[in-house]
This record gives sequence, C-alpha cells and structure tokens, in this order.
Amino acid sequence: MGEWARFAAEVRQHVKVAQRVRDLPPFLFAEISRKIAAKRAQGRDVINLSIGDPDLPPPAHVVERLCEAVRSPGGHVYPESNGEPALRRAMAGWYRQRFGVELDPDREVLPLIGSKEGVGHLGLCLLEPGDVALLPDPAYGTNFSGTVLAGGEPYYLPLLEENDYLPDLAAVPADMARRAGVLWLNYPNNPTAAVAPPAFFGRVVDFAREYDITVLHDAPYTEIAYDGYRPCSFLETKGAREVGIELHSLSKSFSMQGYRVGMAVGNAQIVGALTRLKSHVDSGIPGPIQQAAIAALEGPQDVTVENSRVYQRRRDQIVATLTRLGLRVSPPKASLYVWAPVPDGHTSVTFTNLLLDEADVVVTPGSGFGAHGEGYVRISVTVPDHRLTEALARLESLGERARVAPAGRAAP
Repeated sequence: MGEWARFAAEVRQHVKVAQRVRDLPPFLFAEISRKIAAKRAQGRDVINLSIGDPDLPPPAHVVERLCEAVRSPGGHVYPESNGEPALRRAMAGWYRQRFGVELDPDREVLPLIGSKEGVGHLGLCLLEPGDVALLPDPAYGTNFSGTVLAGGEPYYLPLLEENDYLPDLAAVPADMARRAGVLWLNYPNNPTAAVAPPAFFGRVVDFAREYDITVLHDAPYTEIAYDGYRPCSFLETKGAREVGIELHSLSKSFSMQGYRVGMAVGNAQIVGALTRLKSHVDSGIPGPIQQAAIAALEGPQDVTVENSRVYQRRRDQIVATLTRLGLRVSPPKASLYVWAPVPDGHTSVTFTNLLLDEADVVVTPGSGFGAHGEGYVRISVTVPDHRLTEALARLESLGERARVAPAGRAAP
C-alpha cells in the first residue's frame, strides 16, 4: 500500500459518522441498482421492472421551452429557493383546472426539487424529537427516513388487502394518536396501487381534527389512471386545508422525472415552514427547468391521457400474464404499478431473487416497503413495450419450468 493510500485509510478510520445516518437502512432502489449492475457486468440482459421511471418522453413543447431558457442570457443565474412567481401561479392554476381547488400562489404553493424533497424535509419542519409520525406500511421509504432524521418515532399503520389498502384510523390507540405530530398518506398508492375514495379523506380530516395531527398527502400518481377513473385530491375534501397539505410532482404526470420538479400546496403555515427550511438548505429549482415546468402546467394536458393509455395497455399485459401463471392479481385503477402476490413457498425476496437469477427480470420485493409488504412484489409499467413483452415471456417460461403456483391454486 502506498503512502497516500495508507493516509487515506487512516483518515477514513477516524471519521465519525453521525448516528442518525448510521441508523438509516440502505435505500431500497440503491441496492436494486447494485444488483442490476453486477448482473450486467456478467454480460446478462437484465430487464428492470422495479422502478417507476417513465420511459415515455416529456412533451415536445416542454423540451423546447427548456432549451430556449437555457440559451437565454439569464438562464444561468441563481434561482429563488421558493420558486419564480410565474411558476407558483402556474401550479395554482393547474390545481384550479384539475381539481377545482383555489390556492394563493404566494402563501399556499411552494415549488420543490421533486416531491421527494418535501417528503424528506417535512419531518424537520413538523416533528420535535420523540414525536410520533403515523406511517403507512407498506410505503415509500422516504417517509421513514425523513421521520428518523427529524428524531421522530414511527408508528406503522398496516395497509391490508382486506381493507382495500386503506389504514384503519380507528385502530390507532388513542394514546399514540395524541402523541402523533403527522399522518402520512399516499393515494393513488405506492406500492399497492390502491386508490382512496373521497369518503376516506373525510374520515382523515375528522381524525386529524380530533387529535390535532397534521396530514401530509403525497399524490404524485393522480394523473396516471385507467378505465376512466379520475383520482381526487385530498385538498378537495372539506377542511383538508386546515389540517394539512398535498405534495405533487411533474415526474409521473409529464415524464419529467429527471427535471426534478414538485410542489407542496395547501395549509399556509406548513408551506411557510417548509419555505423557511428550504431557504437554508438549497437554492431552488434551476431557472430553465422552472420555465419548462410552466410550459407543462399551462400547456396541453392531453399528454397525461395518452400516457395513461399506454400504461393501461401494459398493465393489462402484466395482469394477463400473471393470471395465466396462477397468481391472483387485481388490475389497478391508477399508478405505475401492479401489486402481485408471490407464489406459495416464496417470500417476496426469494421470489424476487428467483426472477433475477433465472429470468434476468427485476421486480421490487414488497418487504422492501415495510413488514406488511411481505408476500407481494411490485411490478412497474414503465419499460418500452418490446422489453415488457420479452420480460413477461421470460416469466411465463420460468413458470412452465418451475411450475410455481400460489397457495391453494393449481400450477398452470
């Protein structure tokens, strides 16, 4: 070992990493990416059905606006952390047009560097150390990590098939509800693809008022819906703005996931707290990307309808294949995912590993989203048609070879 290498090793040994970071588990999709890279390094043709990363392109007029803004004389300057007024107005206008919700662009709208930023930072704004956060299980992992980084205590709300993957708020112990600072929700849901009826949101508002809990609704999938279904906004519910906010994103709606544009809208006090935090930790969305977001929000909205048609066709293809394999799958009404049970004799991880090892197909183990995700896998519809067809053909071939079947069902 050379002198510099020895010195670097000694420095690493003396670095003390904060306990709050050491307590964080590896991010699920970082681990999946590592496994994919290892397989591809072996020369394997891996098809990734694990991540909701839209393969369909952003609208052409959005890309054109981005290019124009990058070339403009002011395209390189620092943005404001709370976004350009024109972008906040465009976000408010989109909510008015889509949901009939009126928002004050200056007090009730905050552009985010992707909605994940808001999910990760809201705990710092709303939780004192030791406060309880009511978290759905299974759920997107940043709900948990944002809670832990804020010093909060997670309390998990099981999302069960028999309850249509809605949390049973009446089952939350009163003493735990009184300690709770926030309630996280996400509909259309990731990973289960479940949807929430307006009556459920009404119960949420009543629950939040009874126990003085702030509701944080993460809603990036409302524009990906099937069979004529139109998801609602939590903010359409009477009293919702008094108890919470909603997070949204242009990632899924307009295939702008790499642009990183989201929004927090609703309760002015919560939006103000997040605005103050942002002013200390980032400098906002780059100006040209803000211009692209304005073009998306104020331009033609038919892209979301057309994209949903493509995703619905893929959804149907996945459901048909899994059904032929003997798996009991309900076609989702919205989101980018199919939530499927694993065959008898498998855990979500062993089944995921089987597909990767034997078919070079990657799906997401349900247990990666929480204990109540065990027994399921999540399959994404965001791969090109020809690759999805190939992946599903591999699954059918594997099913024929392994004769796998769920409990109580005959092998196909």
